[in-house]
Amino acid sequence: MSTSSTTTSSTQDVFALVGRILLAVMFVPAGLAKITGFAGTAGYIASVGLPLPELGAALAIIVEVGLGLLLLAGYKTRYAALGLAVFTVVAGVLFHNYWDMPADKAYVNQLMFFKNLAIAGGLYAFAAFGAGRLSVDGRTQA
Repeated sequence: MSTSSTTTSSTQDVFALVGRILLAVMFVPAGLAKITGFAGTAGYIASVGLPLPELGAALAIIVEVGLGLLLLAGYKTRYAALGLAVFTVVAGVLFHNYWDMPADKAYVNQLMFFKNLAIAGGLYAFAAFGAGRLSVDGRTQA
Protein backbone atom coordinates (compact mmCIF):
# COMPACT_ATOMS: atom_id res chain seq x y z
CA MET A 1 0.00 0.00 0.00
CA SER A 2 1.36 3.34 -0.87
CA THR A 3 1.44 6.24 1.51
CA SER A 4 -0.51 9.38 0.80
CA SER A 5 1.32 12.52 -0.16
CA THR A 6 -1.57 14.64 1.11
CA THR A 7 -0.63 17.02 3.89
CA THR A 8 -2.83 16.94 6.96
CA SER A 9 -3.57 19.69 9.42
CA SER A 10 -2.57 19.55 13.08
CA THR A 11 -6.22 19.06 14.01
CA GLN A 12 -6.56 16.12 11.63
CA ASP A 13 -3.39 14.57 13.05
CA VAL A 14 -4.71 14.88 16.62
CA PHE A 15 -8.05 13.37 15.58
CA ALA A 16 -6.23 10.50 13.86
CA LEU A 17 -4.18 9.88 17.01
CA VAL A 18 -7.29 9.91 19.21
CA GLY A 19 -9.05 7.61 16.75
CA ARG A 20 -6.16 5.15 16.80
CA ILE A 21 -6.08 5.17 20.60
CA LEU A 22 -9.84 4.59 20.88
CA LEU A 23 -9.78 1.76 18.36
CA ALA A 24 -6.75 0.14 20.00
CA VAL A 25 -8.57 0.25 23.36
CA MET A 26 -11.11 -2.09 21.78
CA PHE A 27 -8.54 -4.69 20.73
CA VAL A 28 -5.48 -4.73 22.99
CA PRO A 29 -7.27 -5.30 26.33
CA ALA A 30 -9.54 -7.91 24.69
CA GLY A 31 -6.49 -9.77 23.38
CA LEU A 32 -4.74 -9.61 26.74
CA ALA A 33 -7.88 -10.94 28.45
CA LYS A 34 -7.86 -13.85 26.02
CA ILE A 35 -4.36 -14.74 27.20
CA THR A 36 -5.39 -14.92 30.84
CA GLY A 37 -8.66 -16.64 29.97
CA PHE A 38 -7.32 -18.82 27.19
CA ALA A 39 -9.35 -21.93 28.09
CA GLY A 40 -12.57 -19.93 28.27
CA THR A 41 -11.84 -18.26 24.95
CA ALA A 42 -11.15 -21.60 23.28
CA GLY A 43 -14.32 -22.98 24.83
CA TYR A 44 -16.37 -20.09 23.49
CA ILE A 45 -14.91 -20.57 20.02
CA ALA A 46 -15.73 -24.28 20.20
CA SER A 47 -19.28 -23.49 21.36
CA VAL A 48 -20.09 -21.85 18.03
CA GLY A 49 -18.87 -24.93 16.19
CA LEU A 50 -15.57 -23.66 14.84
CA PRO A 51 -12.75 -26.19 14.39
CA LEU A 52 -9.37 -25.92 16.15
CA PRO A 53 -10.55 -23.58 18.90
CA GLU A 54 -7.12 -23.32 20.56
CA LEU A 55 -5.59 -22.22 17.26
CA GLY A 56 -8.43 -19.76 16.78
CA ALA A 57 -7.88 -18.32 20.25
CA ALA A 58 -4.13 -17.97 19.60
CA LEU A 59 -4.79 -16.24 16.27
CA ALA A 60 -7.30 -13.89 17.90
CA ILE A 61 -4.69 -12.95 20.53
CA ILE A 62 -2.05 -12.29 17.88
CA VAL A 63 -4.43 -10.17 15.83
CA GLU A 64 -5.91 -8.21 18.70
CA VAL A 65 -2.70 -7.55 20.63
CA GLY A 66 -0.23 -7.45 17.74
CA LEU A 67 -2.21 -5.47 15.20
CA GLY A 68 -3.83 -3.41 17.97
CA LEU A 69 -0.41 -2.26 19.18
CA LEU A 70 0.71 -1.52 15.62
CA LEU A 71 -2.42 0.60 15.13
CA LEU A 72 -1.83 2.37 18.44
CA ALA A 73 1.76 3.24 17.52
CA GLY A 74 0.79 4.11 13.99
CA TYR A 75 3.30 1.66 12.53
CA LYS A 76 2.34 -0.08 9.28
CA THR A 77 -1.04 1.43 10.08
CA ARG A 78 -2.74 0.70 6.78
CA TYR A 79 -1.93 -3.01 7.00
CA ALA A 80 -2.77 -3.23 10.70
CA ALA A 81 -6.09 -1.46 10.18
CA LEU A 82 -6.96 -3.66 7.22
CA GLY A 83 -6.17 -6.83 9.18
CA LEU A 84 -8.21 -5.66 12.16
CA ALA A 85 -11.12 -4.66 9.92
CA VAL A 86 -11.29 -8.08 8.28
CA PHE A 87 -10.94 -9.78 11.67
CA THR A 88 -13.75 -7.62 13.10
CA VAL A 89 -16.17 -8.35 10.26
CA VAL A 90 -15.44 -12.08 10.40
CA ALA A 91 -15.88 -12.08 14.20
CA GLY A 92 -19.20 -10.28 13.80
CA VAL A 93 -20.48 -12.83 11.31
CA LEU A 94 -19.28 -15.83 13.33
CA PHE A 95 -20.09 -14.71 16.88
CA HIS A 96 -22.94 -12.19 16.53
CA ASN A 97 -25.08 -13.95 13.91
CA TYR A 98 -28.31 -12.54 15.30
CA TRP A 99 -30.24 -13.79 12.26
CA ASP A 100 -29.84 -17.37 13.57
CA MET A 101 -30.58 -16.65 17.23
CA PRO A 102 -33.71 -16.83 19.34
CA ALA A 103 -35.44 -13.51 19.90
CA ASP A 104 -34.16 -13.16 23.48
CA LYS A 105 -30.54 -13.16 22.22
CA ALA A 106 -31.03 -11.56 18.81
CA TYR A 107 -31.35 -7.93 19.90
CA VAL A 108 -28.08 -7.67 21.80
CA ASN A 109 -26.23 -9.64 19.14
CA GLN A 110 -27.68 -7.44 16.41
CA LEU A 111 -26.28 -4.42 18.26
CA MET A 112 -22.91 -6.15 18.62
CA PHE A 113 -22.90 -7.15 14.94
CA PHE A 114 -23.52 -3.59 13.76
CA LYS A 115 -21.00 -2.28 16.30
CA ASN A 116 -18.44 -4.56 14.68
CA LEU A 117 -19.36 -3.20 11.24
CA ALA A 118 -19.01 0.38 12.49
CA ILE A 119 -15.61 -0.36 14.02
CA ALA A 120 -14.54 -1.98 10.75
CA GLY A 121 -15.63 1.18 8.96
CA GLY A 122 -13.30 3.28 11.11
CA LEU A 123 -10.50 0.80 10.52
CA TYR A 124 -11.05 0.88 6.75
CA ALA A 125 -10.71 4.68 6.94
CA PHE A 126 -7.28 4.24 8.55
CA ALA A 127 -6.42 1.67 5.88
CA ALA A 128 -7.36 4.23 3.24
CA PHE A 129 -5.87 7.41 4.72
CA GLY A 130 -3.10 6.27 7.06
CA ALA A 131 -2.22 7.20 10.62
CA GLY A 132 -1.45 10.90 10.31
CA ARG A 133 1.78 12.65 11.24
CA LEU A 134 1.53 11.82 14.98
CA SER A 135 2.60 8.24 14.36
CA VAL A 136 5.62 6.10 13.58
CA ASP A 137 4.47 6.04 9.96
CA GLY A 138 4.20 9.85 9.99
CA ARG A 139 7.73 10.24 11.32
CA THR A 140 9.22 7.94 8.69
CA GLN A 141 7.49 9.87 5.91
CA ALA A 142 8.81 13.24 7.05
